[in-house]
Amino acid sequence: MLVWFAVLAILGLRGIVMAPEVLAALSPWHGINFLLTSGKIGFVVMGAVFLTVTGAEALYADLGHFGPRPIRLGWFFIAFPALILNYFGQGALILKQPEALVNPFYMLAPDWALYPLVALATAASVIASQALISGAFSLTMQAIQMGYLPRMEIRHTSSEQRGQVYLPVINNFLLVCCLAMVLGFRSSANLAAAYGVAVTLTMIATTILFFIVARKRWGWNVVWASALCICLLSIEILFFAANVLKIWRGGWLPLVVAAGFLAVMTTWRTGRRILSRHMKERLLPLESFLDDLSLGHAVRVPGTAVYMSGSLLGTPLALLHNFKLNRSVHERVVLLTILAADEPYVNPDERIHVETLTNGFHRATARYGFMEKAAIGEIFAGCRVLGLDLYPNACTFVLSRETLVVTPAKGMAMWRKRLLVLMSRNAQSATAFFGLPANRVVEMGMQIEI
Repeated sequence: MLVWFAVLAILGLRGIVMAPEVLAALSPWHGINFLLTSGKIGFVVMGAVFLTVTGAEALYADLGHFGPRPIRLGWFFIAFPALILNYFGQGALILKQPEALVNPFYMLAPDWALYPLVALATAASVIASQALISGAFSLTMQAIQMGYLPRMEIRHTSSEQRGQVYLPVINNFLLVCCLAMVLGFRSSANLAAAYGVAVTLTMIATTILFFIVARKRWGWNVVWASALCICLLSIEILFFAANVLKIWRGGWLPLVVAAGFLAVMTTWRTGRRILSRHMKERLLPLESFLDDLSLGHAVRVPGTAVYMSGSLLGTPLALLHNFKLNRSVHERVVLLTILAADEPYVNPDERIHVETLTNGFHRATARYGFMEKAAIGEIFAGCRVLGLDLYPNACTFVLSRETLVVTPAKGMAMWRKRLLVLMSRNAQSATAFFGLPANRVVEMGMQIEI
């Protein structure tokens, strides 16, 4: 990437030497005058000019991996100067050779450098794409942790750096989408319309989110936060309006994709809330269940059973079903709940909480940030530090598996219910997601009408 940006700067300087007068464009008056005098043409041109700033939004995808300081240094000292020089160089070339408008970037280079430059540009585009690919993996993992998407396979690719993950399902999805776009649009010029609409909407969404964070997290004065965001939005909305003209030429694609993701995420979120409400209606208070055990209504069998539950309230349904069917309970029972925190990372010292109940029961709670993935080995290690001696291969894990049945009942549209059932059936099992030993897992099935 350093070689790529160095080449951009050198090519730009080569063009500027041809026509130094291009540096007059540093004055904003030329652009303002053009917009004031060109009428509709200037508005249309803004949709094309906007493509020069695309890519800046990709920096946000890397913030979570590297932090703000490396991003600032890389942008202000490497990427931004190189891009400015190259754009000025292209402008200078067109002033001297108007016919170069066909492809000013590659025509900046000498004839002998064309093929090496194509190879370098290809390598740079592959490397640069990793920012968005890594961002797609991270965002998907965060959505899973926060309950907006079903469980998927998540592989951690680094033992030293948190947040370095790989999701095979998302990788395959991106592959299919890339091939479909190449076959459908056939040229990068056709794809530019979709790109402009996507990036302008991304910037608008980022500004709105920034306002929320500035007010709720940083405590900014509403006047200052509003003034700054209105300034940003006025520019971004203007560029979006210019790109709206391209919707029929391919700009519809990001809108359709966004609508699809919105439907999937809201359906899963709403569906899980409805299921949670149904389960809470069936829950028996844990105190009542423990009182029944005190009366000797169950046979206590040797060993340790771990019941995983998504709620800290009531008795896990898997425990109730097991008791009703077998009339037996293990000598030691651990009720394990894994919670997703609102922050990206949780302090390891505050991750695990263990509470000793009565009749051999214990409650263990593990908190993970939305940038972290829970692992049963780590949770049990934390429990052992707190005095609860647990080992994955010495426990029986009892889970509940819900089978969703679509009914005409109110709550969601029928198509959303069917989508929820499809996602639920294809979600990764809790056994694989949390790294449970498969030969130590028992699943209790139940049907739930939605």
